[in-house]
Amino acid sequence: MSTTEQKQQTPTPAEIPFTNPQAMVRYVTDTGKILPRKYTGLTAKHQRAVTRTIKHSRNLLLAQ
Repeated sequence: MSTTEQKQQTPTPAEIPFTNPQAMVRYVTDTGKILPRKYTGLTAKHQRAVTRTIKHSRNLLLAQ
């Protein structure tokens, strides 16, 4: 790998944009409830960020 080439990294849960509800499918149930940390395996910091992102998306009527 050359120095100018960069690997494509998946964004951390805190970096998921609220305008992309398809990226949040891992963190919600079929009915739209946010999954707890027990099932997502996220850290507390990332879980709070995901929750904020999902709620922001819901408020803008982007996600169910």
